[in-house]
Amino acid sequence: MLLDHRTYTVRVGTLKKQLALYEKHGLAVQKRHLGEPLAWLVSETGDVNTYVHIWVSEDANDRNRRRDALYKDPEWQAYIAMNAEAGYLIKQESKLMSPAPFAPIKR
Repeated sequence: MLLDHRTYTVRVGTLKKQLALYEKHGLAVQKRHLGEPLAWLVSETGDVNTYVHIWVSEDANDRNRRRDALYKDPEWQAYIAMNAEAGYLIKQESKLMSPAPFAPIKR
């Protein structure tokens, strides 16, 4: 199992706008290719201008296959263009992680 842990940082005052843009134009197409996320979280403390989502793949090959299909989807490309035009996003960080053997994540 491979977890893709993604943290996004947005400009101050734009988090709600970013989430609305993603929910309306990005979420459905992303779920169509990547499946349901393990988690989709918004910061309550610390850096409150961030959100995290975690996607699950069988392994690196499965992740690459799914992400390739996502990036070839015209609906996703349209969302990427809208996202860039909006200019809310400052930074993205992605970590590929595997759960510890004792982690309570169903494999």
